[in-house]
Amino acid sequence: MATQMLTHAQVWEAIEALAARHDLSVSGLARLAGLDPTTFNKSKRIGLDGRPRWPSTESLAKSLQATGETFEEFVLQMSRGKGGRPFSKPIPLIGFAQAGREGFFDDAGFPAGAGWDEIPFPELADEHAYALEISGDSMLPLYRDGDRIVVSPSASLRRGDRVVLKTHAGEVMAKQLVRMSAQRVELKSLNVEFEDRQFLLADVTFIHRIIWASQ
Repeated sequence: MATQMLTHAQVWEAIEALAARHDLSVSGLARLAGLDPTTFNKSKRIGLDGRPRWPSTESLAKSLQATGETFEEFVLQMSRGKGGRPFSKPIPLIGFAQAGREGFFDDAGFPAGAGWDEIPFPELADEHAYALEISGDSMLPLYRDGDRIVVSPSASLRRGDRVVLKTHAGEVMAKQLVRMSAQRVELKSLNVEFEDRQFLLADVTFIHRIIWASQ
């Protein structure tokens, strides 16, 4: 089952709405965030090859910090724009450290039980999608303490994907998928200071693809 992601139009419309809520043009928003004033201009939204260009996570993060808005508020705005999709029910959220404990996932690896918070997120094809909040520095430089990642149990896995893996022993980690065979999975650490890992699939409870990060 393919997952639906945020559309190009949704993201840019939400940036325009963010600027308007603070009585700014998109150029003014960029300046407030310490960015090049042309960062969000319409001329920057399509590349020379005609393909859509997306705002960087860094430029978005700086804009949210400068305006004092949260990522969740920004996502909610995307559902209100003229191109926005409606929201499904909010997706469940727990801290990364909690994910290894008993009771948070069922036997199929789907979110279950009590103790989950919820965050808004645009409608996804995967009804079992969930979010984890990063803690610590083991996933630097890609994911920092406090970042949130959205994970899709139904998304297909390919070499190079960033994934969350949980073992039967309760260990949970986010790494890059190097190789998965019928017997074994090999993972590369996101932080070079931490070792790469290999597991027998018989020892793995689930391996799910990361489809979004609020960096």
